[in-house]
Amino acid sequence: MQQEDDLRGLAKVMEFMRAISILFVIINIYWFCYQSIREMGINIGVVDKILLNFQNTAGLFSNILWTKLFAVVFLALSCLGTKGVKEEKITWSRIYIFLFPGFIFFFLNWWLLALPLPLIANTAFYITTMTIGYILLLMAGLWMSRLLKNNLMDDVFNLENESFMQETRLMENEYSVNLPTRFYYRKKWNKGWINVVNPFRATIVLGTPGSGKSYAVVNSFIKQQISKGFALYLYDYKFDDLSTIAYNELLKNLDKYKVKPKFYVINFDDPHKSHRCNPIAPEFMTDISDAYESAYVIMLNLNRNWIQKQGDFFVESPIILLAAIIWYLKIYDGGKYCTFPHAIEFLNKPYADIFTILTSYPELENYLSPFMDAWKGNAQDQLQGQIASAKIPLSRMISPQLYWVMTGDDFTLDINNPEEPKILCVGNNPDRQNIYSAALGLYNSRIVKLINKKGMLKSSVIIDELPTIYFRGLDNLIATARSNKVAVCLGFQDFSQLNRDYGDKESKVVQNTVGNIFSGQVVGESAKTLSDRFGKVLQKRQSMTINRQDKSTSISTQLDSLIPASKISNLTQGMFVGAVSDNFDERIEQKIFHAEIVVDNAKVAAETKAYQKIPVLTNFINEEGVDMMEQEIQANYDRVREEAKLIVEREIKRIKEDDNLKHLIKK
Repeated sequence: MQQEDDLRGLAKVMEFMRAISILFVIINIYWFCYQSIREMGINIGVVDKILLNFQNTAGLFSNILWTKLFAVVFLALSCLGTKGVKEEKITWSRIYIFLFPGFIFFFLNWWLLALPLPLIANTAFYITTMTIGYILLLMAGLWMSRLLKNNLMDDVFNLENESFMQETRLMENEYSVNLPTRFYYRKKWNKGWINVVNPFRATIVLGTPGSGKSYAVVNSFIKQQISKGFALYLYDYKFDDLSTIAYNELLKNLDKYKVKPKFYVINFDDPHKSHRCNPIAPEFMTDISDAYESAYVIMLNLNRNWIQKQGDFFVESPIILLAAIIWYLKIYDGGKYCTFPHAIEFLNKPYADIFTILTSYPELENYLSPFMDAWKGNAQDQLQGQIASAKIPLSRMISPQLYWVMTGDDFTLDINNPEEPKILCVGNNPDRQNIYSAALGLYNSRIVKLINKKGMLKSSVIIDELPTIYFRGLDNLIATARSNKVAVCLGFQDFSQLNRDYGDKESKVVQNTVGNIFSGQVVGESAKTLSDRFGKVLQKRQSMTINRQDKSTSISTQLDSLIPASKISNLTQGMFVGAVSDNFDERIEQKIFHAEIVVDNAKVAAETKAYQKIPVLTNFINEEGVDMMEQEIQANYDRVREEAKLIVEREIKRIKEDDNLKHLIKK
């Protein structure tokens, strides 16, 4: 009831304003057409005196435009309270069609009073044009008022409701990654910052191919963390795109480290640009569980469908067999032959020799009980199946180049050792992903074990295209490495990829334990999951009812998604949504962002052009200047095979000569 009374009162005020406007029009006609009005016999003395007083005191009629301006001002004020119009489709072009002619007819008709025509005719033309102009201005004003009042109808994509204030402060510390942004809020673009003040709480970077996740986010993590003295482990799926950035950033920031780090590369494609490293170096394996972890990673990378079948007999059997072989090589001859290539070659020897040798060691006898039961029970088919499930996948990894890289000892995998920090880049090749991923996964698992320790240098693990490699222990690294100053940044395209390649349980743990998340365009369930994570906000809703006589508008509020899934599914390249975590002493009130990450393309292009290529890391040139790479790699391959053969021969001979072990040969 009160609202209706207020509306009636407002309508009366608007009617009064329009009456004043019309009065100024009449006064203009009366004053400037006074002679014609006198000839028509109209003479109002009181009005003449009032108007003369206005002229003498305020100069109201010193110019023909003043009264017209006052008339238009009061007309505009009266239009602000317009209640409705009969038509729904009001456009600015339609308003302009009435507004401009109305302006011309109303303001630019003064010359009609000076035409060489009878005075009555001049006055008639003047009054007619002024009346037409006034009516046109009135209609344009009413439509304009309605259009401006219903501006929510113009926001068909709900941009205003779904825009929000974001962080505009730059918050830096010795660990932070800071990305400049542009975000839309209150009908304008604002400058802001995404402040990852605690990268040790892990970061996920999502986005479909071409969304800009590597260019805008991952590259920035590499550059800023190297510039702040981090040791770095980088998985470069398309070697050497990211590795080149890391190499050149290290050259520029060597002075940021107390001990200058060394740059290392693992690359199976081009041994010239690769160092050598033994991922199962015996000095870093302290227990048979370390051998099991290594075997587990290798086999699950070679057989991705096994990830969903962990615990099955024919999944665990080959893993246990390979783990036993790795541990055997660790304890045999002081670990001299403890390398992955030696393990492959040993596994490919006759199974009777393998089991005879392995069971001659008491610490392995119980470990191999599933195989021994089948062997002693003459269950040859079962035994062959168990061994074949290990041999067949591993045979794909028999490669001279891979053997060469994995049998050397140019460096150790403790990349965040304060006395010997490292920047390590491991390169994959999309064309040989299935082969290389198993070997690289082995490096990953060993690095995770070695870097997650107290008292080490701050370090970063950056994995782009995570689903292309099985990273054993990733969920545990995210959950526990924060206190050991290990920052983890994972890039992939979609949550469904992670579910497929890591299994639902492990994927959910990874998704739910990260503190910082960036997402470019993603669709489907991933977009819905992110939208739910960002929560809801109070938004305005407008409804409109139009009838022949009037139009009514009602506005209500309701909780709705701050960033809907549909908006995440249609993000422009370079636009990201996400959330960051904060610290006790560095509070971020608005953690959620929906912004374009600003990248200085010209600067990046100039930097890229000036980048040095990764140099030749291993020189195969002999004294005569001939590249001996193929010969050296083949010689290493032949040596490994020969050493594995000799190990078997020596061990069988030892067992035959030992009275306590002779029974194994008979069996």
